[in-house]
Amino acid sequence: MKRALMIAAVDHSVGGVLVFGDRGTGKSTTIRALASLMPKMKVVSGCQYNCDPEESAQSLCEQCQSPKKYGELKSRLTPVPVVDLPLGATEDRILGALDLERALTKGEKVFEPGLLARAHRGFLYIDEVNLLEDHLVDSLLDVAASGENVIEREGLSVRHPARFVLIGSGNPEEGELRPQLLDRFGLSVEVKTPDEISTRVKIIKLRDEYESDPQSFIKKWKRKDGQIRQRINKAREAISSVDVPDDIVEKTAKLCAQLGTDGLRGELTLIRSARVLAALDNRTKVTTEHIKEMSLCALRHRLRRDPLEEAGSSNRVLRAVEELL
Repeated sequence: MKRALMIAAVDHSVGGVLVFGDRGTGKSTTIRALASLMPKMKVVSGCQYNCDPEESAQSLCEQCQSPKKYGELKSRLTPVPVVDLPLGATEDRILGALDLERALTKGEKVFEPGLLARAHRGFLYIDEVNLLEDHLVDSLLDVAASGENVIEREGLSVRHPARFVLIGSGNPEEGELRPQLLDRFGLSVEVKTPDEISTRVKIIKLRDEYESDPQSFIKKWKRKDGQIRQRINKAREAISSVDVPDDIVEKTAKLCAQLGTDGLRGELTLIRSARVLAALDNRTKVTTEHIKEMSLCALRHRLRRDPLEEAGSSNRVLRAVEELL
């Protein structure tokens, strides 16, 4: 789970991360901790959409486009947003809507940005993602596919950038995820309650230590957090120079063809995540080991279900990896 989140943090094009597993295994804690590990990002001062001042004018919101064309935009550093999307949120709260207070008091039509605007260039986290209502899933899919949020309602016509990494967590016992949304997640991981007594004891002690004195606990691990932040930064700089040999691309294509994954997202995600893993390991070339390590996360949730197949998705992927790689 931690490795998948780090890969998504280094390269947003890998796609989101879906974390399924037992209750009380630290899924939400780990995801929310990602915010403090991320290096700060540069945004346009005063922009409510976190626009990047170094991007081209076409990729900015309407307010930032004109100054970009005719001069330099003022910028500031801000933490990368990790926005929670609660299950009870309305469509207006997520997508944005007319600011009713200003409309009633001043008679002005002003757009009030929603959660997607806050999540731009950051992470959108949905806990219990498998319980999300269908109409909200449809809205999320549209924005996730285009990277842009378009509002045409109540006399408003607004469009703004909304590119974010989608992170979801849930308990498989409470229901399955819609296939369309499942396909939007780049990586999928399963978290189980640890069986080793030593691991359980360590977790209990650390949790108790945190609750006794949170400030001292945070201070104790601050240096470790800084090392992870540096590792993410270093991997971002190195990723463009990591080579993916042709034989690795061919092996990846054969693996996905044998498993029968729909479309080509499986190959693309597997290669991208393997490239990031190589960068995190300070390697200049993607190897078969990187492909083997990432195949389960990248492909498990992309397989069609065969009612006559007794083996689960994970076993089918592992079996194919063993045969081909």
